[in-house]
Amino acid sequence: MALIVQKFGGTSVGSVERIQQVAEKIKKFRENGDDIVVVVSAMSGETNRLIDLAKQITNGKPVPRELDMMVSTGEQVTIALLAMALITRGVPAVSFTGNQVRILTDSTHTKARILQIDAQKIGAELKMGKVVVVAGFQGVDEHGNITTLGRGGSDTTGVALAAALKADECQIYTDVDGVYTTDPRVVPKARRLERITFEEMLEMASLGSKVLQIRSVEFAGKYNVPLRVLHSFQEGPGTLITLDEEESMEQPIISGIAFNRDESKLTIRGVPDTPGVAFKILGPISAANIEVDMIVQNVSHDNTTDFTFTVNNPDYENALGILQGIADEIGAREVKGNVSIAKVSIVGVGMRSHAGVASRMFEALAKEGINIQMISTSEIKVSVVVEEKYLELAVRALHTAFELDAPDHRQDA
Repeated sequence: MALIVQKFGGTSVGSVERIQQVAEKIKKFRENGDDIVVVVSAMSGETNRLIDLAKQITNGKPVPRELDMMVSTGEQVTIALLAMALITRGVPAVSFTGNQVRILTDSTHTKARILQIDAQKIGAELKMGKVVVVAGFQGVDEHGNITTLGRGGSDTTGVALAAALKADECQIYTDVDGVYTTDPRVVPKARRLERITFEEMLEMASLGSKVLQIRSVEFAGKYNVPLRVLHSFQEGPGTLITLDEEESMEQPIISGIAFNRDESKLTIRGVPDTPGVAFKILGPISAANIEVDMIVQNVSHDNTTDFTFTVNNPDYENALGILQGIADEIGAREVKGNVSIAKVSIVGVGMRSHAGVASRMFEALAKEGINIQMISTSEIKVSVVVEEKYLELAVRALHTAFELDAPDHRQDA
């Protein structure tokens, strides 16, 4: 008998009919004798609807604590409906909110982090032969306030529960049948990967791949939880995300290409080139809980330098205001911003043992006349910032250059 944690996203439970389909799928697993814990998101569109209501009543600036209180109700509806659907089919089931399970988080509303999970309650229900349905995306802080984990947080809930319960596998059901070499909507020749390492998936998630939330991959890698991405309503093996790198002569240099349109670039020019200047710039940005991605500092000229970095689009206006204040304080010449950029990244553990990967990337972009604005590298990835209008062209060119295109008669990789 295996213990499996299954997570179903918003599109998978987007209607009564789909919830019934999910219940049928779970029933089949129960008939195989497996213990099942199910994590579900709110019905598709529901979280956005609730956020819009909050924005309407607060002139676009919802109070974070109250926003969490409200949006957490979306999952409460889904868990109850799914539990009822299972019970109607003769499958004993019980639903719990994050608070009831006691998913303890910090107090950072709208993007809280899980600190601890009390698995005893779930364990007791499983022993009684029940399917346990848990609300994803939410928890509770030490003061009893409802918190949420950020968009896509149900993935993190699923993996965290799998880790706490020492589950045999965590299955993430979504509207795609696995992890692809890149987004098939951009590159129709993209291939499904049979397996990918946690390290590669972590890079792809952090670089813009929307299949899994980055924190869920972090959790899975940290606790070595086997993670499988599957299609909610199509049969298939999906993609296994695992700790081990398969030693193979056919190991590809590049496993995938990730991209992100949701970034903006900020530049502060004419910065006095003195020790500690980077902290003076990025310290206040960090204090505002704004994540900085790529950073470039130019070579000093006339004792001044230019400092450029990227942030997520929702943080752009806030970061721009902070940076303008910093510029006045340190005597910088000007601040400029650019929201029309995109980041494209190649990812693969095979890069460790192959030279010339970056130059091959730059050559492919140059052939398409695409200018590179910023470059960032790590052991298994190379990222570049380009003009947003060239994003899809860049992804297609790189997909072909690194021989990731599927054969003409499509076969899954």
